[in-house]
Amino acid sequence: MSVFNAREQQGAVLMIALVMLTVLTLLALNSMRAVVLDTRITAAHIETSHLQHFAESALREGEFRLYGPLYLRDKLEADLARNCVKSNQLGASADNRPCLLTEMTAEQLQGFFSAPLRFFTASNSYTAQYAYTTGSATQTAGANAVLAWMPYRGLDPHTGHYFVAERGEHAYWNSYPIRASSAATQSLNPEYGAVLEGQGTFFYLVTGQAEDRVAVQSTVAVIQLGLNQKR
Repeated sequence: MSVFNAREQQGAVLMIALVMLTVLTLLALNSMRAVVLDTRITAAHIETSHLQHFAESALREGEFRLYGPLYLRDKLEADLARNCVKSNQLGASADNRPCLLTEMTAEQLQGFFSAPLRFFTASNSYTAQYAYTTGSATQTAGANAVLAWMPYRGLDPHTGHYFVAERGEHAYWNSYPIRASSAATQSLNPEYGAVLEGQGTFFYLVTGQAEDRVAVQSTVAVIQLGLNQKR
């Protein structure tokens, strides 16, 4: 007949309880980590979605400035000193001038199309044309400093007004005139004489971005009848 010591049994039970408590604690910690990770992922997704919607709002201003018959030359030719500056304010109607980026090489255009935010961070002869190449730097720019990114005004014609989101974010935009270069697509370009008269269908790549973190792009086709005489 075997005899078990009560103290030894209590010690074994205590050891088992400690092991179970340790396992449960580890499981709880792992579950908490998963919850925290899910919360962070959800918060990051919400933030990205918010910035994307904000960037799309800036994109709409860039598109809006391309429409209408006024300032036609400014809608066909890049003029950084005149149009890509803060003093280029927004009108309530079609009396607006877009900020057209200067002509890029095929390689530069591909880089801008693929990564519009990173494109202007490089230091080269193209980006040297712009005094401020990021959205955040635009906040401290003077009224006549040449900008790579125009501040979003919220389609509000009030002088000096810039739209700021509830959480303090800012959005920006620019546009680039697209010219077909390959033999297969050159027929899309207006004829030389029509361009001089401002007649034809003109294509633009419009980019909007928010907080130098999220960018969106669209391609716009604008039909001009060459009736504008105002510059």
